[in-house]
Amino acid sequence: MEVETTGTGFQTQKFALPVDSEHKAAEFRLFSIAAPHMRAFHLSWVSFFSCFVSTFAAPPLLPIIRDNLNLTATDIGNAGIASVSAPAVYFTSVVSSPVSFLLVRFFMGFSLATFVSTQFWMSSMFSAPVVGTANGVAGGWGNLGGGATQLIMPLKFTAWGIAFFVPALFQMLSAFAVLIFGQDLPDGNFRRLQKSGDKAKDKFSNVFYHGVTNYRGWILALTYGYCFGVELTIDNIIAEYFYDRFDLKLHTAGIIAAMGTLGGALCIILGRVGSLTSSIAVMIAFSFFCQAACGLTFGVVPFVSRRSLGLISGLTGGGGSVGAVLTRLIFFKGSRYSKERGITLMGIMIICCTLSICLIYFPQWGGMFCGPSSKKIATEEDYYMCEWNSKEKEQGLHQASLNYADNSRSERDRRADSETRPPNQTSSTNV
Repeated sequence: MEVETTGTGFQTQKFALPVDSEHKAAEFRLFSIAAPHMRAFHLSWVSFFSCFVSTFAAPPLLPIIRDNLNLTATDIGNAGIASVSAPAVYFTSVVSSPVSFLLVRFFMGFSLATFVSTQFWMSSMFSAPVVGTANGVAGGWGNLGGGATQLIMPLKFTAWGIAFFVPALFQMLSAFAVLIFGQDLPDGNFRRLQKSGDKAKDKFSNVFYHGVTNYRGWILALTYGYCFGVELTIDNIIAEYFYDRFDLKLHTAGIIAAMGTLGGALCIILGRVGSLTSSIAVMIAFSFFCQAACGLTFGVVPFVSRRSLGLISGLTGGGGSVGAVLTRLIFFKGSRYSKERGITLMGIMIICCTLSICLIYFPQWGGMFCGPSSKKIATEEDYYMCEWNSKEKEQGLHQASLNYADNSRSERDRRADSETRPPNQTSSTNV
């Protein structure tokens, strides 16, 4: 079914999915490839999946690589830190020293930025009722690349240098697919819309200010650092951990490591259990909760700020990388702690840092332990319009935020909606 719609400043267009006033999809049809919404979804998760496969192609082979290159524990720790800070993957096949191995992993780590672009793209394509699902599924399926590479790479460990051509080619092909078949926004590519005047160009200074002064973004960055950041850390160390501690074959260690990235929660227990069976069970539980936390975090991101959505997405995603770097530096660099002890201490740090999520509060929706604000009328318009001054409103620059405020009403429960909406105000009908 095609839905015909006409938006302000845009030509009449037809979409395969129902859309709202911003032309964002109001439904999420997982098995559809309809352009532009669902096509963007599938391109985003596949490209993110390929980047995870490439970024974490080395850790499953570390027990072999460290012997071939004479890597010390410090060298391995530094390389792991560098990897979270495209063709660079190809150069792994020619590394011959600890320094070259560290440099290659450093440049491979840049591909993790794909996660932020994935989440921002989904937030630009899907409306409030379904954007959390789109973000969570795209991020979750992309994260499966960390498990897939644990399974795939050990199969070719006898020629580990050549094996890196597989993830490198996959990543390159997915990048070309995004460039050829992808579209920035429902109505077209960003630059073309700006040139035609259909999309206003905002000042970076204003976007930056409203992004960094919103405390919710910083809390999400911290909590993401200790769900996604921990996931990156585990992806870097877990195959080597099982290989060394339980004297497993490389491929078997990779299979168990893949179970961890596919499943989620208890680092403290994982670091203390001594049997292989118990470690596998705890690893699956750990991964289940870790993946859920990652998806839920970016399910909140689109609602923090409409004007500074890109900056909030980048800040949160950057928090994941910073968390991974700090965790590696504190617990897994050198020989200060054994891996078992480091995992246990990491679990304690996760608990302490993620408690801050309780502090996030939206006046129109409430928080974890309290409801919406009762001291004044708190609506979506109040929240999102505070990012625009009167002069900008006179120029109509706030219209996208106003549309988003109206579309996000569905996230409020019916009772709160009826209590806080101003008298005689009705939401506009979605297209």
